[in-house]
Amino acid sequence: MYQTEFQAIVNLRRSNRKFDANIAVPDEVIKRSLEAAILSPNSSNMQLWEFYWISSPEKLEALVPLCLGQSAAKTAKQMVVFVTRKDKWRERAKWNLVKIKEMVEGEPTKLQKRGLSYYGKLMPFLYFNDPLYIMATLRRSLSFIAGLRKPFYRTGGPSNQRIVVHKSCALAAQTFMLSIAAEGFHSCPMEGFDEVRVKRMLKLPYGAEINMIISVGMATEEGVWGPRFRVPFDDVVFRK
Repeated sequence: MYQTEFQAIVNLRRSNRKFDANIAVPDEVIKRSLEAAILSPNSSNMQLWEFYWISSPEKLEALVPLCLGQSAAKTAKQMVVFVTRKDKWRERAKWNLVKIKEMVEGEPTKLQKRGLSYYGKLMPFLYFNDPLYIMATLRRSLSFIAGLRKPFYRTGGPSNQRIVVHKSCALAAQTFMLSIAAEGFHSCPMEGFDEVRVKRMLKLPYGAEINMIISVGMATEEGVWGPRFRVPFDDVVFRK
């Protein structure tokens, strides 16, 4: 039963590029879907993301030209900007550290000690960057040397960290879109936008990056550009 329901949600979720002008999307739908997005899996539970819910007519209208005039933006009833915040790694590592300390009663368990070390030592080692890239070189060298003898997590500098946080944010965006579909509404993820101007509009700091912008509304037939087709299963799935 559950698989049938899930498959129906997956099939309903299409990138719709023109929404019905006469049907509003209730705030509760967006709120529930954002709450679901927050539960998405993410690297080390660092949650290096932020979600900017655009709902006022003025803000929606201001965002249209920044999304290059796409129809999905013009007709959207609500929009959410998914943002990565790699620059908040210290704050989020400390937050996790506090959460673990709150669970400790007396002597920390073995698992709790691992958690305290993980967020107190390992996260700073993995995320700290310096102007001369000394830490990035150290991480890359350690990965290479340790990887000669056994499987080892390969890490390095800011580019590796960006990939990690963008993957986590994209997982949240997908959860959001599936939740929107489960609510009976439709969405369209947009990558065509002026990131500099959108960041300026949202007053985001230098370290923030926009992962994608998702528009939401009730679908129209003309909003779907033809039947869905994908590369054949056997061309992309390799069982070993």
